Amino acid sequence: MAMIEEATKVIGSIRFTLLSPNEIRRLSAVEVQTADTYDEDGVPIVSGLMDGRLGTLEPRQKCKTCGNTAISCPGHSGHIELAEPVIHVAFAKLIHKLLSVTCRNCGRILMSNERIESYNAKIAEEKKRLNEVPTAFFDGIMKEAKKVQECPHCGTRQHTIEHQKPTTFIDETGARLTPSAIREMLERIPDDDLRILGMDPSAARPEWMVLQVLPVPPVTVRPSITLESGIRSEDDLTHKLVDIIRINQKLREALESGVPVNIIQELHDLLQYHVTTYFDNEVSGLPPARHRSGRALRTISQRLKGKEGRFRGNLSGKRVDFSARTVISPDPNLDISEVGVPVDIAARLTIPERVTQWNIDEMRRLIRNGPDQYPGALYIVRPDQRRVRLEFVTERDSLADAIEPGFVVERHIRDGDIVLFNRQPSLHRMSIMAHTVRVLPYKTFRLNPCVCPPYNADFDGDEMNLHVPQSEEARTEARLLMQVQDQILSPRYGGPIIGAKTDLLTAAYLLTRKSTLLTKDEACRLLAAAGYTGELPEPAMRRPVELWTGKQIFSLFLPRGFSFAAKSSMVTKDDKEHVIIRNGKLEEGVIDKNSIGAERSESLFHRIVKDQGSETGREFLNRIAKLLDRFVLMKGFSYSIKELDVPPTIKEKIDKVIRKAEDRVYGLIESYSQGTLERLPGQSLAESLEIRIMDELSKARDVAGEYADEYLDERNSGVIMTRTGARGSSLNVAQMIASVGQQSIRGQRIRRGYRDRVLSFFRPGDAGPEARGFVYSSYRDGLTPIEFFFHAMGGREGLVDTAVRTQQSGYMQRRLINALEHLRVEYDSTVRDSRGDIIQFRYGEDGVDTAKSDHGKAVNSDRLVERVRLTAEKGAKASSKYVEEKIRDAEDRLSPLLADELERDLLKAKLSRRAVDEAIQQAVENYGRSLIEPGEAAGIVSAQSIGEPGTQMTLRTFHFAGVREQNVTLGLPRLIEIVDARKVPSTPTMTVFLDEKHRTSKEKAEEVATLLTHTTLGDISSSIESDITRMRITIKLDTAAMRAKSVTMRDIKTAVQTPRGDVKIEKDEIEITTRDMDIPQFRRMESRIPGMHVKGIPAVRRALVMEENHEWIIRTEGSNLELALSTPGVDPTRTISNNMHEVAAVLGIEAARNVIIKEAKAVLEEQGLDVDIRHVMLVADAMTASGEVLQVGRHGVSGEKASTLAKAAFEITIPTIVDAAVRGTKDQLRGVAENVIVGQQVPMGTGLIEVFMAMSERREK
Repeated sequence: MAMIEEATKVIGSIRFTLLSPNEIRRLSAVEVQTADTYDEDGVPIVSGLMDGRLGTLEPRQKCKTCGNTAISCPGHSGHIELAEPVIHVAFAKLIHKLLSVTCRNCGRILMSNERIESYNAKIAEEKKRLNEVPTAFFDGIMKEAKKVQECPHCGTRQHTIEHQKPTTFIDETGARLTPSAIREMLERIPDDDLRILGMDPSAARPEWMVLQVLPVPPVTVRPSITLESGIRSEDDLTHKLVDIIRINQKLREALESGVPVNIIQELHDLLQYHVTTYFDNEVSGLPPARHRSGRALRTISQRLKGKEGRFRGNLSGKRVDFSARTVISPDPNLDISEVGVPVDIAARLTIPERVTQWNIDEMRRLIRNGPDQYPGALYIVRPDQRRVRLEFVTERDSLADAIEPGFVVERHIRDGDIVLFNRQPSLHRMSIMAHTVRVLPYKTFRLNPCVCPPYNADFDGDEMNLHVPQSEEARTEARLLMQVQDQILSPRYGGPIIGAKTDLLTAAYLLTRKSTLLTKDEACRLLAAAGYTGELPEPAMRRPVELWTGKQIFSLFLPRGFSFAAKSSMVTKDDKEHVIIRNGKLEEGVIDKNSIGAERSESLFHRIVKDQGSETGREFLNRIAKLLDRFVLMKGFSYSIKELDVPPTIKEKIDKVIRKAEDRVYGLIESYSQGTLERLPGQSLAESLEIRIMDELSKARDVAGEYADEYLDERNSGVIMTRTGARGSSLNVAQMIASVGQQSIRGQRIRRGYRDRVLSFFRPGDAGPEARGFVYSSYRDGLTPIEFFFHAMGGREGLVDTAVRTQQSGYMQRRLINALEHLRVEYDSTVRDSRGDIIQFRYGEDGVDTAKSDHGKAVNSDRLVERVRLTAEKGAKASSKYVEEKIRDAEDRLSPLLADELERDLLKAKLSRRAVDEAIQQAVENYGRSLIEPGEAAGIVSAQSIGEPGTQMTLRTFHFAGVREQNVTLGLPRLIEIVDARKVPSTPTMTVFLDEKHRTSKEKAEEVATLLTHTTLGDISSSIESDITRMRITIKLDTAAMRAKSVTMRDIKTAVQTPRGDVKIEKDEIEITTRDMDIPQFRRMESRIPGMHVKGIPAVRRALVMEENHEWIIRTEGSNLELALSTPGVDPTRTISNNMHEVAAVLGIEAARNVIIKEAKAVLEEQGLDVDIRHVMLVADAMTASGEVLQVGRHGVSGEKASTLAKAAFEITIPTIVDAAVRGTKDQLRGVAENVIVGQQVPMGTGLIEVFMAMSERREK
């Protein structure tokens, strides 16, 4: 049977222009003259807004323009001839700029011919150098022309034209300029002058921005709907067009009948209002047009922008068919790559299957079953593409007999079909994976609990989506790229994101601990549940009965010859800390989260997946999950309330600790009220009190928890769960048994409520533990009503914090993805954007793909050498010279770092020559496999890897590092600051390294710290008194403070100088007598005296000396890198600031890039989040590739994109399109977002299919 090949068209580029009045008329199918839509019989009125020539909406009705039915007719635009021109609101600002820089008389730009020629030469040079002229260049030209008061060409004096928003222009006399007059002025501007101003006259003449003809969109854009009552409801745009036509007719009649000018002006203003709100119904200064119900109308701008607009709602993202959504529930009996689909859903979703000679009998059976009997079919597609709906076919038997190869049957989905499973929000690529179908009874999707982490799913009511790929290509792509087992290793950190969870980890410990012995019956039942088909090993004990250890049973599922060593988190008297596996046998230690848990790198499961492959990893996880599930089912595991009981002696100890802490708190309060409390550096006395109280109470809770923990042994269910990593933490156990502890809001004790107290029955000013939210009780004993109330306050903060964090991190991730989505790895190993500009010369500086790496390393040489050593035959030891030579031969095929590591490990291992050769060969092969492939969407992966953990980060703005000495912004707020490229960080700091002379001694380091710290006159004075009668200020100096801050009298003399006064310094007193000052001036001077700069760097508020890595360094609050580097004793080669803009200005763009990497990595590590440095490096490189630090957002990296469509789909939609139309911008569609919008394949991937297809076409020619 001959195949029909359809010709496909590809959109190469899109050019944005304005339509001239003549073009609008030419493209128009009808001039709309009447405001009516339908007559009494429901027929569209001729020349009305629903004229049949504008398109058709009725199913079987034919269009009067193209003759097609509603399905094929695209719709045709019409036009309205306006009685008077009106200003297009989107271009009002540009019109004002053009009127300000051109002559009112001759229309020429307000510049001499010499300047015009000079600018033309510069424009040509910029185009040659950059391929485009920056917008800032044209802004500079406009600024210069705006200053000219007289036209250099005709000598006409220029006057300022005022723009009153939205569309009114006032001349120098105060009279309004009419749109007709404005249009005449704009018509006079020559094309050459427009080019100098950055406009393309072939795409947009300025007079076209003043509308004479209004385009009317086709009826398909503004369809009318028939309500249940039979009444037609018109679209918002049709409502606006009705208003425009009516006012336009009234204005035309008024002009023809010669009515007074003021009435014509009113009608013209009304027409301008309706046209303005037709384009944009959210113009500031104008009341929005409303429906009769009071709802604001959604006009053209509102339909384009925002989340529900055309770009984001209908083009970038679309609704899809062949999908289902329901609640998920766990099923540990499923394979990790399977999804359980309810029969009801399986009988509604279909998959097209082509009939062949091999499946024709099966297809006939499905057709006979029809849509109602599962498994069945819903449709048949004949070779001529006609569809037959089986629901309405009575003679299915004859239809089934009639099918033959070439037909397509749309059958119900069944076991083994490939589907895509997704949970929103889709934060990274593992949020949508390919599963195979397993049709099951009941109503929910079933999922193996081990696969929850990549989806971030749990079973408390979460819903997930299922999508059925409809083409063979899509299904093949899903199998090759998206299967669950291929996503075990996360591209965020190169470790397993899928693994055992909760009860499986508890069961793993219980099974593999030394005391677990199993009878033959128990062992066989476990092995049968796990699908083991081999022989039972020899029993560990033969008398009095045959018994097998849990370790033996677990070892049966380990790959043969597999060796592994690590530490477990669960250590008991019987079980050692080290987990040792030799040749596939578990010899020592217990299996817990460190060995098989999800999101655990360098674990047993990680090694199996990495060394044996993803298929082996899938099989291992499936089998041990079933084994452990059956074991915990057989043995049982529960946490009873009795396990929370502690003896009275322990309770007394806990109470004693808390009472002692309470006494210490009241002691601190007493010291504070007497003024004897020691103030912490950088904190007020009240802040110092709060910090010390929080310290005491948290210590008390921790000690109470330790007492409870000491009593509980490894048999306690809570201890087993927390230590194996199954669930919870020791803090949870402590809160259940000992004390819940201090409730905090924004990191501080609760203090808001009534005046001077939290609740009405506390004493005013009471700062004691009970009055400020300390919960003495444990959860087991129950909370008092007051404690419960305080606890609820803390809980509420957690809910609000989560909501805010989700919103902020979501927006940050959206910006990251938009800024980096078009970055891809090319065949020359560079990372480039859609323009072809280089962002990185080699991805991650070593070309290694994190997803293929071994927890960030291209090759884990240590593991590789160990594996070779265990398997290699014994032989004579290779000499160090031989190892060095072999490494040198392979250097060009390895990264320098890997070559050094491998050489070091081989020399240490003392292997034979043959083993050395094998190790080097494996290293070269593994390195080659770990390299990133050309076409990889490196930008999106990096954006997801940084954005996805954002929801797990805290929202703490301030955290007191070390001994609460320094304020630093951490967590999500700091990461957002870095991505925003904030001009000044909220807590600017410098890390000051010292030279050899000063770094070895604390005293020497403090000398440098004194030079750095900003000292004011107020810091070194004991009192400042003013005498207003004599206009004199007397300052008494604090000599002790001067000594501490190394301030000399010479420093003071230099600092205290005033041009309008005499300064007299005697011993420890300064006297300033002012001259010619009135009282307000004197008061202002008096207020400035305490802040007068004496010494140090003004920006540096404090400098803290601390020891790190056996040397003394200084950390500052406040930053001025330029001055710090010139301070004596500072090492300028290592000193750095956390202010990236300051670093860029002082040390250059590469140093700023390194600061971004260092700061972002530090934030992620502090939060305990594992993100590979290559992702952070790519973000930093994208931010600094232009030579200056750009933010990730519309004012930075996203705003620099080449594509107009991509920028319009992100943010600021309308201004982006307007600017592109004025400049005649051509979108070459080289990025991701723009190709998604036009419905084309995104330019990512190797491009292999295109190359293959092009070659086959060439061969045919």
